[in-house]
Amino acid sequence: MFEPSQEILKKYADVLIKFALWWGEGIKKWDVVFLNVPESAKPLLVELQRSILEAWWHFITNYIPEGVWRDFFELANDEQIGFWPEKYLLERVNVCDHFLHIVSSWDKYELKWIDSKKIISRQKWAKFYMDARTEKENAWKLTWTIGLYGTEAMAEDVWMTIEEYWNEIIKACFLDEHDPIAKWQEIQDSIEKTQEKLNKLDIQKVHVQGEDVDLHITIWEKRQWLGWTWRNIPSFEIYTSPDWRGTNGWIRFNQPLYRYWNIIRWIELEFKDWVIISSKASENEELLKDMIAAENADKIGEFSLTDRRFSRITKFMGETLYDENVGWEFWNTHIAVGASYHDAFTWDMPSQSKEDWARMWFNESAIHTDIMSTTNRKVTAELWNWESIVIYDNWEFQI
Repeated sequence: MFEPSQEILKKYADVLIKFALWWGEGIKKWDVVFLNVPESAKPLLVELQRSILEAWWHFITNYIPEGVWRDFFELANDEQIGFWPEKYLLERVNVCDHFLHIVSSWDKYELKWIDSKKIISRQKWAKFYMDARTEKENAWKLTWTIGLYGTEAMAEDVWMTIEEYWNEIIKACFLDEHDPIAKWQEIQDSIEKTQEKLNKLDIQKVHVQGEDVDLHITIWEKRQWLGWTWRNIPSFEIYTSPDWRGTNGWIRFNQPLYRYWNIIRWIELEFKDWVIISSKASENEELLKDMIAAENADKIGEFSLTDRRFSRITKFMGETLYDENVGWEFWNTHIAVGASYHDAFTWDMPSQSKEDWARMWFNESAIHTDIMSTTNRKVTAELWNWESIVIYDNWEFQI
C-alpha cells in the first residue's frame, strides 16, 4: 500500500506549523498548538508534533480513534449528545494559541445511517465553544488551519488509487517543491494583488449569472474581500461575508457536497427576502433540509470566487477543503450557508460585541457549509457610485 514518504510528511507538517499559523508567520515563542487528528492520519501527527518540538514550543493532542463517533451516536441519548464540558472547553480556548485540524477517515460513510438531526444537534450545543474561539480570534490572539490526510477509503470513493490521491495533495500543497513555504509565499502575493483590486472597487452588490444561477447578493459598506487567510491548506479562493439581508434569487450546484458522513448531490437553493425558501437535491434532500433548518443556516454566510490560474488541483477529491479550490480547466464559485467570517469587517474587530455583529448583519450560526459549482458564471458588481463592472467571467477575475 502506498504511503507518503517521511520527507513529504515533514514538508507538509512544516507548512502547517511553521507557515500557516499566525497568518503566514508560523508559531512563536511560548505558543501552544491544539492538534485534532484522527487515527487514520497518525503518520502526519508524528511529523506535526516533531515540527512543533523543533520550534521549541508546545502541543496538546486530541487523538481520535477509529469508530469512536459511530459508537457515540448509536448509543448516546439526547442528554449525552448535548454534553459539552463548558469549563474544560473554555479553558482549552484560553490555553491554546492555535487549533490545527486534520481531515481524514477510514470510512467516509461511518455515520451514514445515523439520524442527521442528532449530529446537527450536537453541533448546535457546541456553539458557545466556537463563539469563544471566534472572540479570541477577533482579538488577533488565535489562529487555526485545516489540512488533509488521504486514505484508501477516501481515494476509492472518488475513483482514484491512494497514490493518485496523494499526488493531488502533494501538488496542491507544493510539497514537490524544494521549499514549499517559499512557493506558498509567491501564491499569497498573487492572490493578495487581486484581493486589493477588489477592495479598491468599493463594491455594494453583486449579480451572479449563468446557466445554473441568477443570484443577487449585497456586500455592504463595511465589508472587505479576503484572500489568503491561512485557515486552509491549500487555499486559493477570494471571498467575503455579505450582509445576509440582501440575498435574492436561485442557484444550483454541480458538485456533490460531503456533509455529516454522507453525500448530497445536485443541490438547488432559492432565496427570497434574504432566506432560503426552497431547497432541492437529487440525493439526500432530507439531509439538506435538516441542515438548513438549523438556526440561521437558511441565510448566506460567505460568497467566494476562485481563479483557475493559481491552483494545481486537477481532480475532484470528495472533500470541501480541496473541492472549493479545484482547478481542472475550470475553477469554481461557491457560497456558504450559515456562519459568517468576522474578518470581512473593515474596522476594528476586537472592539465589537455580539450585538454589534448582529447590527452589522453578519450571520451567526452553528453551521457553516460551503456548496460548490464549476460551471461558468459571470459576476457583475454594482459599485457605491452606481457604476457596474464585470469582475469575474470564464473562471477568471476580470479586474
